[in-house]
Amino acid sequence: MDVEEALAMARELLAEHGPPGWCVVLDRAKTRAGVCRPARREIGLSAPLARLHAPEEVRDTVLHEIAHALVGTGHGHDALWRATALRLGCSGERTASGPRPEGPWTGTCPAGHTTTRHRRPARVAACGRCSRSFSPEHLLTWTHRGRPVPPEEMPEGYRSDLRRLRAAATRAGAGRA
Repeated sequence: MDVEEALAMARELLAEHGPPGWCVVLDRAKTRAGVCRPARREIGLSAPLARLHAPEEVRDTVLHEIAHALVGTGHGHDALWRATALRLGCSGERTASGPRPEGPWTGTCPAGHTTTRHRRPARVAACGRCSRSFSPEHLLTWTHRGRPVPPEEMPEGYRSDLRRLRAAATRAGAGRA
């Protein structure tokens, strides 16, 4: 959807259904379609996701956030929020189902599964498809825009995690000898 059209639609929906004195702003979020910011009395709409989503999806996102503005964010996605969202014409779903942009960081596990991130990974991560809990056997290796990134170029928290895991593996190997 065209971003300016999305913003105009969001403003119309807010004027029709929302609390007075609120506004809609575009932001650069890539992992969530909308957000309710009560302290600022604003609804944030992701420009990158609005571009990817159909008008119906953007409309649903805006109505979702208006429901939060009306009942208060303390209600989360409880029954009151859901009833309000449905009354406004929202689907009442918790998350947007449309496409999401791929991140420039790609993590690949030893089995070949991949995941993407929009920010440099700060900590070591394992493949969620291969193991429901963290498993060092399923560590992700990272590329940035297709270029492999060695551990030495990762943040200190990542390198610290990796040193700790390697030390634990060495201790475990010594115990078997």
